Parts: sequence; C-alpha cells; structure tokens
Amino acid sequence: MSEGEAPRVVVVEDDQVNRDAIVRALTRMGWQVTAFAEAEPAFEHLRSDPDVALVITDLMLPSIDGFGVLAAAREIVPEVGLLMITGHASVESAVDAMKRGADDYLTKPVDLFELRKRASAIVEKRLLSRRVVELESRLGEKFGEMIGGSKSMQALFRQMELVAPTRSNVLIVGESGTGKELVANALHEHSPRRGGRFLPINCAAIPAEILESELFGHEKGAFTGATGRKVGKFELADKGTLFLDEIGELPLEMQVKLLRVLEQREFMRVGGSETIRIDIRLVAATNADLESAVEQGRFRSDLYYRLKVVTLRIPPLRERRDDIPRLANHFLAQFARENQRERMRLTAEAMRALVETSWEGNVRELRNLIESLVVLTPEDDIAVEDLPEEYRREATRPGAPSPARPAPAGTPPVGGRTMEEIEREAILTTLHRTGGNRTQAAEQLGIGLRTLQRKLKEYVSRGLLPEDGPEP
Repeated sequence: MSEGEAPRVVVVEDDQVNRDAIVRALTRMGWQVTAFAEAEPAFEHLRSDPDVALVITDLMLPSIDGFGVLAAAREIVPEVGLLMITGHASVESAVDAMKRGADDYLTKPVDLFELRKRASAIVEKRLLSRRVVELESRLGEKFGEMIGGSKSMQALFRQMELVAPTRSNVLIVGESGTGKELVANALHEHSPRRGGRFLPINCAAIPAEILESELFGHEKGAFTGATGRKVGKFELADKGTLFLDEIGELPLEMQVKLLRVLEQREFMRVGGSETIRIDIRLVAATNADLESAVEQGRFRSDLYYRLKVVTLRIPPLRERRDDIPRLANHFLAQFARENQRERMRLTAEAMRALVETSWEGNVRELRNLIESLVVLTPEDDIAVEDLPEEYRREATRPGAPSPARPAPAGTPPVGGRTMEEIEREAILTTLHRTGGNRTQAAEQLGIGLRTLQRKLKEYVSRGLLPEDGPEP
C-alpha cells in the first residue's frame, strides 16, 4: 500500500453478523475490505496481495484459532498490521495476543467506533514503517551515520562521495548540533585511511596552556609536571584522520604551529629535538564565520586558505524540514529498542509539530527530545500533548513564522535595541540560567567557550560588567 491509496484489509470472522458489521464499518471509511469465514482462504489471499495493510481476526475460528492466523499472516506479509478480536475478555488473553504479534485487540461485542479508531492507528503506524524502510533502501539517503533525503543533504552526500577518497584537507562549516563530527567520521570511513585512526579533538574544550602538548605531545621534563613522554594526537593519527572541531577557537600562536605542520608534514614534541614526520588527513570544523575572524585578525588568512581546500556546508535542520520525520523516526526506533519500548510511535499531530519547530539546536536537539519522550511518555503513542510546551506552541499557532527564520530586510532591532545589546542580554541570561557555568552557557548559546570568555572580557573592559563577572 502506498501513501494516499485506500488501505486494503482482510477480515477473518466465522460469525456472519459480526463479519458483515466490520466490513460495513471499514468500507464506509473508503477502505478495501475482503472478508473470510475461515483462515485458509485468507492466507491464499495474502499470498496473492502482499500489500494488505491490516488483518483483523477473531480468536475463536473453526479450523485454526486467531493465534495461528497471527503467526501465519506475519510470516506471509511481515509488515502487515494485526488486530485480534476476542469474546474472552481477560488480561491473560490480551497479553497473550500482544506477545504473539498483535498490534492491538478488541473484545466482543465490538464497538464499531473503537474498531475504526484502533484500525486506523495500526494502518497509520504500518504505513509509516513501510515508508521508513523504503526510504532507507533508496540509494544516497544515508552516508555513514548521516541521514537525509532532502535536496540539500543529497548535494552534501554527493560532495562527500567525491572528497572522501582524496588526501585534501576539508573544512566543515555548520551550526552547532548539525553533525559536523559525523561528516568528518564518514569521510574517514569512506577513505583509503579507514584502517587508521579517526581522532577527534575539540579545540575549545582544551585549555590553551596544554593544547600544544595534546596536539604534538611532549618529552619528559619539558615543563613542570611532565614526568614522562607523551605522544600527541598528530602522532597518534598517523596514517589516519585528525578532526579538529571548533578550529576557530584555536589561539593565534597555535595557528602558526598548525600551519607549519600542514605545510611540512612534520613537527617536534614540546621540549623535544627529534623531527617527527606524519602522514595524516586533517579535517577541521567550525560554527563560526572564519572569514570575519580573518578580517578581524583573530584567524590567520594563510591557515584559513590551507584548511578550506574543500569546504562542506551542513544545512541547519530548519532548511531541510523534509528530513525531520525520517530523523525523528530513526531516533525513536533507536531509543525505543534501548528502552524495550518497540511499539512507540509519533502521532501525525506530534510529527507535524516537530516539522514546524525552528530547531535552534538542530539534529542534536531533535535527538535529545526524542530520547526524553521515549523515557517520559507513559503510552506507546507520543501525542502532541506529550511534547514540551515550547514544541507544542508552533503547532497551536497555524501560520506562525518560525522564530529561526531571518527577519525581512529593514526590520528594526527588537524593542529598539541594537544587535549587540540583544547578544549581550542573551549571554547574560544564559549564564544566569546555568548558574554561572560558562561551559554549559557556551554550549546552549552555540558558541565556543573562548568566544564567550572573550565577549565577557570585552564587557568588563567597557564597564558593562563588574570585573568579577556576571552574578550566577
């Protein structure tokens, strides 16, 4: 069954009155219903029509019971939905039916309104599962751990396929949470270097005073506390790939040393005299505007052009909304398996709300939200009411513009304030919310820790903050 086509249903019920009532109820919904009094003819029908979306069966049948129908139907059409009807209402029979593969069950006398409701939910879920399977089987919609069928992601995947086998340095640009490390790792796994190491290092997460040692290593006695030789990341990544994330946060003095390594493919450990030659591929990433940093003298132009031999841009999630249902279902399946909740699904309304969300935190935010929903939602169906309020808000305001979309040219600053004032307020508010934790604040703001620290120093130097910084 394809999307938009009337669902095809098989009913197995030996009681003619009940059988006719079920057929009428589903036919009035525009569904194509084929009914049988016994199981064997129903099996033959399933073999001839593998696109049947739903099988509804009574538990008590003349030759084979409903459990046998469940098992046979699932074997013939693995993706078919299964609804059990029983006149023996008990917790045991319900649990038994679900254990044996039923998606849901109803007790007699059948409430036809409830039947249509339950049948629709099963068909919607099965259609969604089939669509996910079809998407995953289509070439080009997955590259490494990256998922995307949108035009922008397809273009990115084509670029990655061309770049991966080469030796060229790559600069990955994209907002925080878009998956820059996934792109870097995919390049490594699809390159001749996949037998070597893939070593990621976050330039913003390592204090400047030990960054050189982390990258290049050091000899015993090179500085206080250097009690032995340390092998650095460049040496460890020999014959492999070194991924430098947040490259825009690299101090200027380290930029000079990195440039020399890229040009000469050799370096010395801190405190050492031996020249070490390496064969690595460097992949760097940033969520900052490096061209502006070059203009402002915060990033070396020669290093910038050495890094950006090839530039790959990852589109933010709001620019590829077609991928949101696929990503949401991928994460839902992953976390549902991990938490033994395989029957969970997102309702159409909940999915619509996710598609309309602005996703300031991009794929990382979506992933974290789905994990939270799997853990905190008591029912298998995740409804729009189960979403946190900020995600429901978009769905309850039809036509409301996405807050992440740029304002039209000429739009005045919010409340008459300048962008600098708005930025300062955002930084101080986030710091207050994190109790003064600058690392957490930087992550929530989507900027590097050093960028945050630099801005705070600027505020202090201009008298906009006391020297001891903002209050938690």
